[in-house]
Amino acid sequence: MKIPILIARILLGLIFFVFGLNSILHFMPTPPMPPSDATTFATILMTSRYMTFVGLLDVIAGLLLLVGRFVPLALVILGPILVNILLFHFLLMHGGAAIGLVATVLELFLIWAYRLSFRGLFDAAPEVS
Repeated sequence: MKIPILIARILLGLIFFVFGLNSILHFMPTPPMPPSDATTFATILMTSRYMTFVGLLDVIAGLLLLVGRFVPLALVILGPILVNILLFHFLLMHGGAAIGLVATVLELFLIWAYRLSFRGLFDAAPEVS
């Protein structure tokens, strides 16, 4: 079971590291988007530099996954980002969610693989120190 976990961790780490760096450095060409609400929303996010911050979170989480340290923290960082990626593609773009779905499957698999690290989140009455 260690090999599939390693493969999923490396793949998810590479996806977010590369695309996070692209959000910051813009080294991959971006095809023009057709005029729509999705284009307006994406333009606002880009011009306000919000996507630069999200890209920085992507890079940090991707590095954590690639290095194999603090993997549960990286998965927690990537959770809301993946939800927003899927919602953007399902509600605004109406397509193009393939990479988001692949990343979500990898994320869910890794959450399951590291489930013991998350067990404290589900304590009904957590202890306070």
